[in-house]
Amino acid sequence: MNLAPHFPEDPVMQQLLQLLHEEIGLPQHKTIRLQTSLNFDLACDGVEAKQFMEALEQDFGVDLSDYDAYRYFQPPMFDVFLKRRAKGRGDKIPLTIGMLYLAIKTHRWDTQTLENLS
Repeated sequence: MNLAPHFPEDPVMQQLLQLLHEEIGLPQHKTIRLQTSLNFDLACDGVEAKQFMEALEQDFGVDLSDYDAYRYFQPPMFDVFLKRRAKGRGDKIPLTIGMLYLAIKTHRWDTQTLENLS
């Protein structure tokens, strides 16, 4: 795995990279940056995304009460009712490694703060 220059190498990031590797896999030939997105760059979606976020919550104790999966990921199966209820209708927003890292550091998912990182 290739990490970008100035990529954080603290124990929290190492644990996050390990979780990413175990749950969705990390590409061998792409450079991993804080801006690398799970949904676009790593093609994580549906059930895989749901399982990853559950593992993030459990392993790191992140409060996901402000997290809305439909802003970032397609549902595991198409459900018109659920899609309509989602806060972020339409185009999906990149969910980046940097967003995950900050959520872990603060122990909570704050959508507005995390999405303003970009």
